Amino acid sequence: MAPVLAYGSSGEHAGFAGTLSIGQDALEHVLTELGRSADHFAGLVFINGHGGNLPPLQRAGRTLRAEGRRVLVWSPPAAHGDAHAGRTETSVLLALCPELVRVDRAEAGAKAPLADLLSVLRSGGVLAASANGVLGDPAGASAAEGEQWLRGWVADLAAAVDAWIA
Repeated sequence: MAPVLAYGSSGEHAGFAGTLSIGQDALEHVLTELGRSADHFAGLVFINGHGGNLPPLQRAGRTLRAEGRRVLVWSPPAAHGDAHAGRTETSVLLALCPELVRVDRAEAGAKAPLADLLSVLRSGGVLAASANGVLGDPAGASAAEGEQWLRGWVADLAAAVDAWIA
C-alpha cells in the first residue's frame, strides 16, 4: 500500500481559507506517473475520498489501462444529497476521529440534492452554493451511523476488487 496522497483537486473549495489544491491536471499527471512506476505490481487500485478528484482519477485510470496496466478506480457510493460536511461525513468522522468533530458548531448548509447543485458548484464553487461550505445537514449524525457507512464502503470496495481480480 502506498502512502496517501495528501493533496488533490479541491479548487471548488477555494472560497474558504486554508484550501490547498494542486488542480485536476496536476493530480491526473501525478497519478499517471505513479501508476507507470508501479509496473512491478500485479495491479493498481486508486481509492478516492473526494468528489473533486474523481474526473482526474478516471482519466489517469483510462490512460494507464490504455497503456496495458491493470487499474481499478474506486469511490465510495455517494450519500443521498449529503455531499460535504453533512450527516454522512460528520457521522463517518465521529466514528473515525470524534475528537476532530465540533458538534456544538455543526450547522446545515445547502440542503438541495447534489444533482440540483452541480451547475452552481461547477460555475462558482462550493461558496456559491453554501455560505458555510456545508452541502447537507449534519443534524442527527452519530458514530454508529458512521460505522454503518464505513462497513458498507468496505464491502463495496471488497466487491469491486473481487470483480476486478476475477
